[in-house]
Amino acid sequence: MNTLQDIKGLIKKSGVRLIRVCFTDIIGDLKGFNILPAELDKAAGEGLGVDGSSIEGFARINESDLVAVPDLDTFRVLPDAFGNRELRYALVFCDLFTPGGSPYPGDPRFVLKSNLDKLKAESTTFYVGPELEFFYVKGERDPEPLDHGGYFDASLISKTAFVCDKTLAMLGDEGLGIRGELNHHEVGPSQYEVDLRYTDALVMADQVMLVKLLIKEVARMNGIHATFMPKPVFRENGSGMHVHQSLFKDGKNLFVGDGGSSPLPGLKLSDFALKYTAGILAHIREATLVLNQWVNSYKRLVPGYEAPCYIVWGHRNRSALVRVPHYTTPQSARIELRSPDPACNPYLAFSVMLAMGMKGVHGSYELTEPTEENIYDAGERGSEIQELPESLSEALHVFEKSDLMRETLGDHVFQKFIENKTIEWDSYRQVVTEYEIQHLLPRL
Repeated sequence: MNTLQDIKGLIKKSGVRLIRVCFTDIIGDLKGFNILPAELDKAAGEGLGVDGSSIEGFARINESDLVAVPDLDTFRVLPDAFGNRELRYALVFCDLFTPGGSPYPGDPRFVLKSNLDKLKAESTTFYVGPELEFFYVKGERDPEPLDHGGYFDASLISKTAFVCDKTLAMLGDEGLGIRGELNHHEVGPSQYEVDLRYTDALVMADQVMLVKLLIKEVARMNGIHATFMPKPVFRENGSGMHVHQSLFKDGKNLFVGDGGSSPLPGLKLSDFALKYTAGILAHIREATLVLNQWVNSYKRLVPGYEAPCYIVWGHRNRSALVRVPHYTTPQSARIELRSPDPACNPYLAFSVMLAMGMKGVHGSYELTEPTEENIYDAGERGSEIQELPESLSEALHVFEKSDLMRETLGDHVFQKFIENKTIEWDSYRQVVTEYEIQHLLPRL
């Protein structure tokens, strides 16, 4: 754990001149403000005042002032590229409290910590390893791709490859301490993926927020725009955030078993893992609003573009919602949830993933038979399988009836999330789209 003295030594050694204090609002937008290093003592002891209205996201109401207290374990010195010789930055995430000293229930980081605390009593840790997909495009208002590469395109000289490689190299900077496993070109033109090595869910949620910031900032420094919009390019694959997950107790992976009860021969998963997976399948519709929280998210979740639409699981089946990857060591036994997109709030997303899985464990849910064929080619069988919500509106209606989501997120976030998404849907359905102009105006 970082001590205040450790951080002061690092600040002096690195020449840090400004510290960015960060937190997220309910919808996952990164917020923050800068302080001088001399203010760190006060920040760590008393906290710093924050305008509570910035927490709400788009659905703003009047809330009391809040207090931001830096979590010193998240302190990181940003690479030189984000400053210059006169000005070097560090970044630290914080927890939000009410003026009375209670954790603020609208803080997404508090929501995740609360859910993880339920595991600590059992000496259990929730590990996640996300794969972040995104597009490089010409500009914030111009979604035109910048290359025409394909899956695992090996170019070393294209501008997009250079920018992505530069970002991955920055993640390995000693001051950041983020283990980016690999990057590669994805299926879509100008689409890339960065994979992060699995770690504790709270640490990973902080890392996802920081990595997304770095990806966008490095792109901006090179005159292009990086977007985590789930479906920015018509008729191309959208961007997902597949999340590999497992639970460890006293250093042992709880997903490892002898395969005796596994519905697939040779698949050595424990009963715990099977029940956990069953929980995700049983409750995924309720959680979809959190995992796919934007109107645009549902343009990705359609057949034919490698995103899951049907609630099934499999081993080698990459059209399944949940996939069990092949593993060579017990430590790497895991499941992969493939529906989330990178525009979600990782603190809330990891919270609901854990809640769904543990509901299956505690309720001894029985896992359905696996589906190994391509669902999109399954004919009549495909019509019998339950689907994910097809729109933000449908996801909202399912979510607001869920006792599990209310319990997981807390009343405050649960209600405010509904308010925010209701506003988004109401605003969206009033817009006359280019599709309607092109197809209906001439004929009606």
